[in-house]
Amino acid sequence: MAIRAADHIVHKAAWLYYTHGLRQDEVAKRLDISRASVAMYLRKARDSGIVTIAASTELFASDVLAREIEDRFGLESVWVADGSSLPDPEAEIPALGASVFLSMVGSGQKVGVAWGRTIYAIADAMAYADLQGVTVVELCGNLGAPYSYRPDQCTMEIARRLNAKGLNFYAPLILSTEELARSLRAEPVIREQLAGVGECDIALFSVGMLDEDSHVVKCGAITIAELRALRRQGATGVIAGQMIDANGAPLDCDYNRRCISADLNDFRAIPKRLMVVQEAAKLEPLRAALAGRFATHLVLSRSNASALLESTAT
Repeated sequence: MAIRAADHIVHKAAWLYYTHGLRQDEVAKRLDISRASVAMYLRKARDSGIVTIAASTELFASDVLAREIEDRFGLESVWVADGSSLPDPEAEIPALGASVFLSMVGSGQKVGVAWGRTIYAIADAMAYADLQGVTVVELCGNLGAPYSYRPDQCTMEIARRLNAKGLNFYAPLILSTEELARSLRAEPVIREQLAGVGECDIALFSVGMLDEDSHVVKCGAITIAELRALRRQGATGVIAGQMIDANGAPLDCDYNRRCISADLNDFRAIPKRLMVVQEAAKLEPLRAALAGRFATHLVLSRSNASALLESTAT
């Protein structure tokens, strides 16, 4: 089974100390905790048998994969869902993502939320929390299609689970012309909301894929013909409604210029950015999102974790 979110720091401390050979003071600095906390976590790791498990790739492969991904991509924390005992291994991802997200959010924080099927599944799996002074903001404009995973639906459902204030964008995701998009971005209420994205403490998002079943197609943001044209231009994935290329750079295209969404540089300024990737078919956009340094924290399946490491092996 995957590590519970509450136990993750214990496993990471044990990994750094026993596998990487760091001193306790070095572990403390790496994890931004006290040396006394490191000693306590290492004692807990020994008492619970984590040390033995973490040293065995065969018995605890998922968590070794998580540490390897952290090391290779410079991520703060990674959680790998095993899912091997489930009929649908991907079904564990939303529940794990919801648990991790709740462990990261604190009272008084501002939370940015993207959209899509994975994000709504996380919201649906999320336990109710009674946090104080939390604001949940939509990271991109809205869509009119009647889908539960629209940006406004994702934002408001997560706000409801957190007992938080929800703020939606009063604008569509895609405008018909670049000129209209520029004018709408200049409107005070839209300009203020876009400018406030970098003030978020945490972001919850996934990366979208670009095939004919993509949610940007299903929700009417683009046609299949437009999708194919964007692929020819180098589009590889979707972050908060915007197209990125294989290197994680925003695509220089008409679609992005007509998009009402957070500036991706402001998005990367958010201190904690939890990316949750559910489908095995998302390996290519997952790699692009990591190349673009969009995530600081990551939840993914064991199959995607193994494929990711294999595809980026030197």
